[in-house]
Amino acid sequence: MTTLAAPEVLTRSRRLVRPALQEAVGRLHPWVSEMAAYSFGWCEVGGAPAIASGGKGVRQALAVLGAEAAGAPGRAGVPAAVAVELVHVFSLLHDDIMDGDPARRGRPTVWKAYGTGPAVLAGDALFALAVETLADAGSDAVRLLSAALSDLVRGQADDLLFATRPWTGPERVRPEEYRAMAEHKTGALLGCAAALGALLGGAPPATVAALDRAGRHLGVAFQIVDDVLGIWGDPLATGKPVHGDLRERKKTFPILAALDSPTPAAAQLARLLESDGPSQEMADLVEKCGGRSAALAEARRRMALAETTYELRPLLDYLLRRDL
Repeated sequence: MTTLAAPEVLTRSRRLVRPALQEAVGRLHPWVSEMAAYSFGWCEVGGAPAIASGGKGVRQALAVLGAEAAGAPGRAGVPAAVAVELVHVFSLLHDDIMDGDPARRGRPTVWKAYGTGPAVLAGDALFALAVETLADAGSDAVRLLSAALSDLVRGQADDLLFATRPWTGPERVRPEEYRAMAEHKTGALLGCAAALGALLGGAPPATVAALDRAGRHLGVAFQIVDDVLGIWGDPLATGKPVHGDLRERKKTFPILAALDSPTPAAAQLARLLESDGPSQEMADLVEKCGGRSAALAEARRRMALAETTYELRPLLDYLLRRDL
């Protein structure tokens, strides 16, 4: 059980996991391996070492903490961390293509840098490698990862379908639908990371299940905080333009919660969303209708549910408060 603060937990976990992650990626076809390394932030196009540091490694840390929650050393969770991180990056590669996102963490996305076909291939290779990584851990571990991937795909499908639905009327997206989507799309893999780490650490089924539930709550909070940052976050900190989600008309939790408000301002917001309304006015209306406060309240509620699992506490406040 660790008492380190979140930055130390993340740093320690990355140092523990990265050699195994790099070794796994190095087994791929050289061209595919380069694209994978680029997606992790380890190299530039062509293979030159990159200055970019890559992601924070939250899923890696959850796998390590899960193993430690079982009373095992953190290194017992390394195969889980590698597998989940590979699936996470696989999902990002495909997600960027589906969303048409040209940049991630201040660099061109893989499909922009290498082409759509190669990016799909690299994503497929990472998924196959994730399953291979867990092959020696037994069928329970592979089954846990497969279930999380199934949920992730379900969440991604719902997210894509949300974009086709209207802002108002009986077919509009409700906040509770969004919460279910976020649990699948984001929470499933966070829960899987903690649960897999515990499983490989020898934890009993009840502990594995509890960590899975806690990680799912954490994922919903994580997604909703991202939604808040997508409207009000500092571009220097987030790497995204201010009001970006509003300009792109993304159906995020603060906006959906605001539209559920029984006020004239909610109707005004809907009209602006259906037209080419100014993003600053929309952001003000979302806040006026309580969308921002509702989002933060839901994130805190999910964090409180996750906090009942003591081992995950080092990451909770850090994830909730980042750049807000």
